[in-house]
Amino acid sequence: MAKRAFWVFLLAGFMISGASQAQELLDLQATYATTIGDQVRIPLRLHNWSDKTQVLIIRLVENDLHSGQQGVFCLDKTCLEADVTDFTRRLEPGETLTGLSFVVEPGLLPINNNLKFEIISKGTMTTNPAEYEVSLVINEKPSKPLVFQSKEITIQDVYPNPVSDQAFIDYTLHNEHVKAKVIVHNILGMAMGEYSLPHTEQRAKIDADNLTPGVYFYTLYLDNNGVLTRKIIVRK
Repeated sequence: MAKRAFWVFLLAGFMISGASQAQELLDLQATYATTIGDQVRIPLRLHNWSDKTQVLIIRLVENDLHSGQQGVFCLDKTCLEADVTDFTRRLEPGETLTGLSFVVEPGLLPINNNLKFEIISKGTMTTNPAEYEVSLVINEKPSKPLVFQSKEITIQDVYPNPVSDQAFIDYTLHNEHVKAKVIVHNILGMAMGEYSLPHTEQRAKIDADNLTPGVYFYTLYLDNNGVLTRKIIVRK
């Protein structure tokens, strides 16, 4: 009887160990860096290595995010509420979940953060879930060069450049009666996006999600007169 119990215990141990290794986060880096005010996306490419369909749960189990910081799970452009600390998805054998990320708004202080994620298979008894630790380094925002200055407007260069999903242009419009805008166009001159620069704001966001990788240009217009053209590179 004791021998039978031993083998049952040993078999259960193998089952638990195998379950803990049946899922993995692919290509996860140990450290991600960003600058003050610029969100960072931590890609969570969840893979089911087993030969069975699994309902996998990825959970944020530890973090030291401070007030003024926020982290959320996002699938493509759809994000969960900030108080949701796990994400569940059914994966077929060999399937990889793409598009999932943990997005952090870093706040306004240059600090370091540590995050820990764990993965478990729903319905599987395991005391040893797969764990992944990630460090987040938040640096001071480097000063951006002025690219154009006049009595109507002062504008800084686009950042980040190259851009993957979104970029920003900081500016100050000195004359509220001047209509300022930026148009992004491809190398053939075709407009790909237009962004107004209101007098009441000081930052414009350029959306690059729908742009294919390559070289583009943005032109600053004051009262429909082009006064500046700069290059912007899109990388995915």
